[in-house]
Amino acid sequence: MPSARVRFGAEVATLLVMLTWAANVVAVKAAIADVPPIVFAFVRFAAAFLVLLALLRWREGSVSLPRRDVIPIALLGLAGFGLYQDLWASALGQTTAANSALLTAATPVSTMLIAAAIGSDTLSPAKAIGAGISFCGAVGIVAATHGFGLTGASAGDLMTLAATVLWACYVAFGAPVLRRHSPLRTATWAIGFGCLGMLPLALIELPQLVPAHVGLGTLGLLAYCALLPAAAANVVVFAAIKVLGPTRVMLFQFLVPAFAVVMAAFFLGEAIVLGQVLGGLVIVFGILVARSRHLASAVG
Repeated sequence: MPSARVRFGAEVATLLVMLTWAANVVAVKAAIADVPPIVFAFVRFAAAFLVLLALLRWREGSVSLPRRDVIPIALLGLAGFGLYQDLWASALGQTTAANSALLTAATPVSTMLIAAAIGSDTLSPAKAIGAGISFCGAVGIVAATHGFGLTGASAGDLMTLAATVLWACYVAFGAPVLRRHSPLRTATWAIGFGCLGMLPLALIELPQLVPAHVGLGTLGLLAYCALLPAAAANVVVFAAIKVLGPTRVMLFQFLVPAFAVVMAAFFLGEAIVLGQVLGGLVIVFGILVARSRHLASAVG
């Protein structure tokens, strides 16, 4: 078992990743005003793949994968980056940055169920209770904004929710692969294969791109989204999963909506309503419940 100091360091690193991902939602929302969403997603992840490939060669001396792991990691990449980004980036063009981030709070619930089903993690009563509380907070936030439906922003919310299930599969099924490879190698090739899943739709969207609309600000957003949320953060997350397990890491995902709502209000001018504040507090409470050792011993 990792020491308490190592586990604490992994939790701090995961918290920083959640801040990075929250900022990513706002950055992508701003960028896709000038660039088609899937085109933007493909370019930033392709750039991230090249950076990670070079880093992998430098740090570990090789970039190859054993033949037996090519298909598993390819499937992980297609689900967790290819199909996920196709859905999430497209949905973000229809809904708000805040609601997009808020709906990702469903990810830990899906992750726990999938990870428990395949045996890559255990679902303790404390984690289940905490996740349930946090999920209720996320649902309350969405209900307080524009509610649920099948058209417009509501359709974007449903697409985002579907995308979170794909990300949950990526995390849950990726945990066993980490026992055979480093986080850097796994993330690098998962992103690379994920780009193949984005490519067809990116090519379809490409005629919509107007080069004159792509200024220095958009290029800066692309650089940020490629290097931090797409490249560095995914390596850190896999490293944290190796120490903490997929369920504990994904519980931190509940913090992304709270951070993103504040950032979206500050940078994009999106309004913050009382329901979002109350829901955010419920989300934080759920995380505390899930991490409570006293509750774990009481219900265990």
